[in-house]
Amino acid sequence: MQALNIGVVGAGIGGLAAANALNQAGHRVVVFEQSRQFLRVGADINLTPNAVRALDGLGIGEAVRASAARPTHRISRSWDSGEETSRLPMGDEAERKYGAPQLTIHRADLLAALADAFPAGQVRLGLRAQAIAEDEAGVAIRFAGQDQAERLDLLIGADGIHSVVRNAMFGAESPRFTGVVAFRAVVPTERVAQLPNIQAFTKWWGPTPESQIVTFPLNRGRDTFIFATTAQDSWHEESWTTQGSVEELRGFYAGFHADARALLDACDSVLKTALYERDPLPRWSSARMTLLGDACHPMMPFMAQGAGMAIEDAVVLARNLAAIQDAAQVPAALARYEAMRLARASQIQLGSRGNNWLRAGGNADWVYGYDAWSVPLEAAA
Repeated sequence: MQALNIGVVGAGIGGLAAANALNQAGHRVVVFEQSRQFLRVGADINLTPNAVRALDGLGIGEAVRASAARPTHRISRSWDSGEETSRLPMGDEAERKYGAPQLTIHRADLLAALADAFPAGQVRLGLRAQAIAEDEAGVAIRFAGQDQAERLDLLIGADGIHSVVRNAMFGAESPRFTGVVAFRAVVPTERVAQLPNIQAFTKWWGPTPESQIVTFPLNRGRDTFIFATTAQDSWHEESWTTQGSVEELRGFYAGFHADARALLDACDSVLKTALYERDPLPRWSSARMTLLGDACHPMMPFMAQGAGMAIEDAVVLARNLAAIQDAAQVPAALARYEAMRLARASQIQLGSRGNNWLRAGGNADWVYGYDAWSVPLEAAA
């Protein structure tokens, strides 16, 4: 195998997962991140078994489990009656069935585990990509404030829904506001311990597809994360740190079952953000550049697969690049990666938009049972 000089734009979950996998495969990897430091911001994350199994293969499963919670079940309940419409056993049963449990964790703790596993000297902070050009030999990328471009054999865009790499490949465009806003809060579990199944992942299905409340345990069960969405065309601010109104939050769900309202009554403060998405792309790659995660398939949170799809992308991409013998094979490896991932990610992207998955039960195996480490590379030949 020829070691490639690979640049990853974006030190988020997908970018650091790809960097770790490619580094382990023997490539020379550098991560470019526009933030000047890793910040403890962002949503708490539901890692379903497909994502946990992929992280186990990266060697960080133990670190992730150290701070994560392990939900007992995945439960659906009706917003008004409280009726339980589906229940999947997770925990030990998921580990037996899928080879890994479901884990729920703060985004910052997952990022820390990924960052700790990757050589710190290969992460360059405070660099905002300004110009990207591809030729037959590779990619040149220049950052704001720099005169000299950097040359790479391959560039990976893991830079989120507003991806600069995506714009360089396919032209500038803006993501679409969905008309949906999300509220996030974390409360000590002792405040809501009287509620049933508080250590489960529970989704309250609202009267419209845009309306839901999701709760799951955090910090090994000591805290409870509350995530609620509702339609609101008047709010467009896309931020992970903007304060919202607890009174407004409770008002949106005043008609929900008493158990759901009790969760919101326990909130002292809440963060609020508008949700954006894009349509599935017809392709993700050129000869020497490719995308992963939200850069190519940003999705609504209703299937809880945003982080999982980015991690799967990272593993499958690294496996394809580990199999090449020289740099001339990069275009074929990227094409194979895209062919292996695009249909699955697009299906989940559209399913997340429709928000009907597991509402009344169903088979989760096609999502949870996917193993990014063992799916055959020849499947895309």
